[in-house]
Amino acid sequence: QVQLVETGGGSVEAGASLKLSCVASGLPSRQYWMAWFRQAPGKERELVAAISLSDGITHYVHSNRGRFTISQDTAKDTVYLQMNNLKSEDTAMYYCAAGIAHMVVVGVEGTYKYWGQGTQVTVSS
Repeated sequence: QVQLVETGGGSVEAGASLKLSCVASGLPSRQYWMAWFRQAPGKERELVAAISLSDGITHYVHSNRGRFTISQDTAKDTVYLQMNNLKSEDTAMYYCAAGIAHMVVVGVEGTYKYWGQGTQVTVSS
């Protein structure tokens, strides 16, 4: 049974940093993409960044490139999202997702099979 558990959210002031973690248990192979999505109140869920577990290739939404970094620790089955210089518009629930590599379209949430419960990030200005 696959389980994704996110941690690391919190309430911070603008300009601060946070590092989100997603521990993935039960994935049968490394032929998966894992991604961070976020959903702000009243808005649709959107991709933040994604990483291929097999080769570490990363993908970022253009607006996040340079402030956010996605990475993985294969020994810990964990994917991270380092977020720097946070802005109020980054306030959202952040979700970890996993999808089978040959079935994933990186930015399309419906192609990800497994989802975590989310961790809240609140940035005050």
